[in-house]
Amino acid sequence: MIGVLFVCLGNICRSPMAEAVFRGKVEAEGLADTIRVDSAGTGDWHLGKVPHEGTRRLLDDHGIAYEGMRARQVRIDDYADFDYIVCMDSNNERDARAVFGSKCDGHPKVFKLMDLLPERKASDVPDPYYTGNFEETYELVSEGCDRLLDRIRQEKLAGV
Repeated sequence: MIGVLFVCLGNICRSPMAEAVFRGKVEAEGLADTIRVDSAGTGDWHLGKVPHEGTRRLLDDHGIAYEGMRARQVRIDDYADFDYIVCMDSNNERDARAVFGSKCDGHPKVFKLMDLLPERKASDVPDPYYTGNFEETYELVSEGCDRLLDRIRQEKLAGV
């Protein structure tokens, strides 16, 4: 099983959005038995909470399921449990790497979603908790999830 973990600050806006969007794409491709998807936050402010209202509204508008999702914090075990740890911004990447310790220094399994979209000018996915622009975040997340699925196909699913 291939594991993908999306990471943001509080695990109520960007990373649960990415989790739900990516899970939908994985299911549409018939890969739900091959790829597992989760999300986590680097902070502990929203532990156990459902995704933010703006994220839920946007996912509802796009017909994307998010039932059962609850905020959790990144754990040291996540490093061993996931093949791809996709962070929403530079601070999230730095903080996740700090949780994982020196074993992940420079390791390519931990990276930013925007690294998959080099043609975009932004290096970070904007946090709609602060910007209020959930649609902009969704567009970047959806496009990044397409690229991530392509990358997984090339790296892990070739010949499957």
